[in-house]
Amino acid sequence: MKTVLITGANRGLGLEFARQYALANWQVIAACRQPDSATELHDLAKQYPQIQIEALDVADFSQIDALSSRLAGQAIDVLINNAGVYGDTAGKGFGNLDYQTWQQTLTVNTMAPVKVTEAFLTQLEQGTDKLIVVISSLMGSIADNGSGGSLLYRSSKAGLNAVMKSLSIDVKQRQLGVLILHPGWVRTDMGGKNGLLDVEESVTGMRQQIEDFQFEQSGSFVKYDGSLLPW
Repeated sequence: MKTVLITGANRGLGLEFARQYALANWQVIAACRQPDSATELHDLAKQYPQIQIEALDVADFSQIDALSSRLAGQAIDVLINNAGVYGDTAGKGFGNLDYQTWQQTLTVNTMAPVKVTEAFLTQLEQGTDKLIVVISSLMGSIADNGSGGSLLYRSSKAGLNAVMKSLSIDVKQRQLGVLILHPGWVRTDMGGKNGLLDVEESVTGMRQQIEDFQFEQSGSFVKYDGSLLPW
């Protein structure tokens, strides 16, 4: 049985990743910040006993190290860095920026996926698929930005794209792959009710990209439907 570790698994894309991988008979390590209040995740775990729920606030790097220590002997085939925050709020754009929130957004969206990856390198090397996945956004594309705004979120995802592209080169000798995914505009708490996709369609597409991944693709920025995206 293959194993996937998913951060931010309590809702939205993370919860749907957990559901679909459990349905496909994977062992699922579902990490989230507050497991006690993750009702839907617990309901899913009752239905699929191969789901293992773990507490993890990705903004607390000591928690990341602690979880890695607890799972020291666990091979991980696919790591999905899904946890993220939007950060931007109405009335807090340029000229009235909340720099503390910006720092928190960068910590969660940019630094934490690198820290999680670093902490679980040994477990990934023990797996068979050896794939690091990050859920990014087209809003992290500099070439695609024609509307401005959302400085916190855009910068955090552009930074994530940059560091994971670089990381794909750094871990190549370890035979680890990196895939940077854009889920599309999805109807979630973050994406809002006007999104063009539901979570099932988005995650089904992203899982297909993960399944079809070839090592020469490492470091690519790809949409859920497989199309390449501009940096």
